[in-house]
Amino acid sequence: MNFFVCRLFCSYAILGLLLASMPCAIASDQIPGAPQRKPVLLRGGTIHTISGDVVVGGDLLFDGGKIKQIGKDIEAPEKAEVVDASGKHIYPGMIDSLSSIGLVEVESIRASVDTTEVGNLNPNVRAVVAFNPDSETIPVARANGVLSAVTVPSGGLVSGRAAMMMLDGWTWEDMTFKPDVGMIVNWPRFGAVRTGRGAAGEGESSEGGDRLAPLHNLIRESKAYGQLLDAEAVEAVDLRLEAMQPVIRGEMPMLVIANTVKQIQTAVAFCNQYQLKMVLVGGADAHLCAPLLKESNIPVVIASVYRLPSRRDAPYDAIYALPAQLEAAGVRYCIGTDGRFGASMVRNLPYHAATSVAFGLSESQALRAVTLSAAEIFGVADSLGSLDAGKDATLFITDGNILEIPTQVTHAWIQGRKVDLSSKHTQLYDKYKVRYERAPKP
Repeated sequence: MNFFVCRLFCSYAILGLLLASMPCAIASDQIPGAPQRKPVLLRGGTIHTISGDVVVGGDLLFDGGKIKQIGKDIEAPEKAEVVDASGKHIYPGMIDSLSSIGLVEVESIRASVDTTEVGNLNPNVRAVVAFNPDSETIPVARANGVLSAVTVPSGGLVSGRAAMMMLDGWTWEDMTFKPDVGMIVNWPRFGAVRTGRGAAGEGESSEGGDRLAPLHNLIRESKAYGQLLDAEAVEAVDLRLEAMQPVIRGEMPMLVIANTVKQIQTAVAFCNQYQLKMVLVGGADAHLCAPLLKESNIPVVIASVYRLPSRRDAPYDAIYALPAQLEAAGVRYCIGTDGRFGASMVRNLPYHAATSVAFGLSESQALRAVTLSAAEIFGVADSLGSLDAGKDATLFITDGNILEIPTQVTHAWIQGRKVDLSSKHTQLYDKYKVRYERAPKP
């Protein structure tokens, strides 16, 4: 007995020493932007409005967190801050349509991953309340023009509700733009498939129908519960059924993660059967179901452009060309960054769009896929996604084309608040640059 007590004591002592030697978990160094207190006039830049024509040599005025005017030779209001944007480009903040930012810090460290709840049916789970405002991935993403993101839970059949978050603020409440943008449903896979939201499989089986039984039951129970709510006859509150009511009423879409043709077809049939609003997420085979998607007015959130082909017999550029194929078919779509490296790769959103340009999209269409199209699909286009008078002043300035890797973001604002563009990346760059500057000259 004494041996085991001694061994346990030694184990705790070693653990204590290890914890003491580790750096404490601290918040990111960047201070959130202060509310806008005076007008800001961006002078002489190339303005990519997205919703209209590109304005070369234009001015943009915003005040109180809202865009007031876009044009040329705008008179600067009294006490306005004038930013010289000559030779630079002005864009609306990009929106990542599918990510785990704020829910995952380091994917290989389980304690830093907060995406999944226990159980198969969790419609009451909300990503917004688990969002970490101090994640180091947030400054990295916004330093490349990604100023808003849809962050989603995962796991089970019904994972919970996704949220639209602004990438600046002190708390998750400060950073919430729209707390519930959709209910995440992981559509059953048919046959052997790869793992991950962006994967698709080869082969099919009849097992998917049985796997859908819990979802059928959930929808029926939610409808019955809604009738009791209307009649004020609910005896015991059920948080899961309460959470389903916006979906049942058509106020919130089901974000159905599906990739194969059979998955997509059965998901559309299911939503039509229960008259539910649907957004297809993933969509590796969406181009093969384009007529069905267009007829049913179902938009597609392309999980990622940087993906391998879904099948062995698919062309190497099957996913790279998917946005252009959906564009040609008249199917609404937007682009996200979900994939192998998770939240740390949100910063690469403009390069996902750029790759789609290399495989058929125009630059304007690619920019729309990561701005206005995303805003329209998630119901926030009245405030985000384009540069128009009356919309939020969520925008950034670059020294070149944002779709090109060498381009740097020089200024950014979220609802008029100036954003700190430093990050762990820039801090390490500045640190080690000094080392080489101090090195003896040969």
